[in-house]
Amino acid sequence: MAEESPKPSPLLPTFARADLSFERGEGPWLYTDRGERYLDFGAGIAVNSLGHAHPHLVKALGEQAAKVWHVSNLYRIPEGEKLAQRLVDATFADTAFFCNSGAEANEAAIKIARKYHAVGGHPERFRIITVEGAFHGRTLATLAAGGQQKYLEGFGPKAEGFDQVPYGDMEALKAAITPETAAIMVEPIQAEGGVRGFTPQQLREMRELCDQNGILLIFDEVQTGVGRSGKLFAHQRSGVTPDIMSVAKGIGGGFPLGVCLATREAGRGMTAGTHGTTFGGNPLAMAVGNAVLDVVLEPGFLERVERISLVLKQRLAELKDRHPSIIAEIRGEGMLLGVRTKIPNTELAAAAREEHLLLVPAGDNVVRLLPPLVITEADVSEAFDRLDRACARIEASKTGAAA
Repeated sequence: MAEESPKPSPLLPTFARADLSFERGEGPWLYTDRGERYLDFGAGIAVNSLGHAHPHLVKALGEQAAKVWHVSNLYRIPEGEKLAQRLVDATFADTAFFCNSGAEANEAAIKIARKYHAVGGHPERFRIITVEGAFHGRTLATLAAGGQQKYLEGFGPKAEGFDQVPYGDMEALKAAITPETAAIMVEPIQAEGGVRGFTPQQLREMRELCDQNGILLIFDEVQTGVGRSGKLFAHQRSGVTPDIMSVAKGIGGGFPLGVCLATREAGRGMTAGTHGTTFGGNPLAMAVGNAVLDVVLEPGFLERVERISLVLKQRLAELKDRHPSIIAEIRGEGMLLGVRTKIPNTELAAAAREEHLLLVPAGDNVVRLLPPLVITEADVSEAFDRLDRACARIEASKTGAAA
């Protein structure tokens, strides 16, 4: 009797999923439903900032779940007021708007920037300058902000109001400013774009251009924030502060949470009714966000992240020396590191997965290493050994093919 065809998945096929299913995790380790153990250096694409099943996060979520999950923003949410105050105290900002994702945080940033000029008597200032290779989200507006054709294709006209300039071209950025420009929006380190960072001097130039032209500076720290770079936020390495900043991923430690931070001046147009969210800032998310900050803001935590990340970067440099036919360059800061390859990046990611090491491909033929911030030097050594074997396997396969 002929075998029956596999039943089609009821999920919309928008993801090319690996044939892996995880049922539990602990720290930087994930365990499949077949009992196999994987070292997770993808962290849910920089989301599981404190690893899997962190005891403090589990406790906070459980305690809040036994109280109240959702009340809506028709009422005060004390946990959210507490988290907002902590974020304001730790950053340039005066105000916070909580949402559920990085795309929503960026949508809020775009609206805040446009509204700022509208209430100032200049509604014509609505255009936002972004950088080629950026990734700001999957909504129609954030796709337009990113400007990548492969993501825009088939979704109708590109949303109006976004002007892309080449990465690193400060003269082009300066030339793009017009009387209709509202803001400059950049990721201090382009993560999806290939772990490409802006220099402190470039960020300072952006700040100066904004000040000279009366426009706002927006930093997208969705992937770089909450300790990922070794600082609480990546822009703090440069001494430059934005007017608006989007944050998500690591702030929730695995729970859906985003926030848009702004100065009071930048947010002057955002009055009651101008923006909203049903689920954003709910008590469950706020409890987890506060628990994440409890850990990340502990004395010595970020210093430890920087120390361990330096060890990781050194081991990757050693890997490059051992496998020059595969690895071209090591990029990034903190626990946001990129390996640019001389082979298809997906090939290295697949070989690493065969060694039970999880990595994340990115643009510019880069493979990202995004481990939980709590990894140890032993975890770094384990990751190095697995990557070393993955590279050796690729080299052997190519030698065999050539023979």
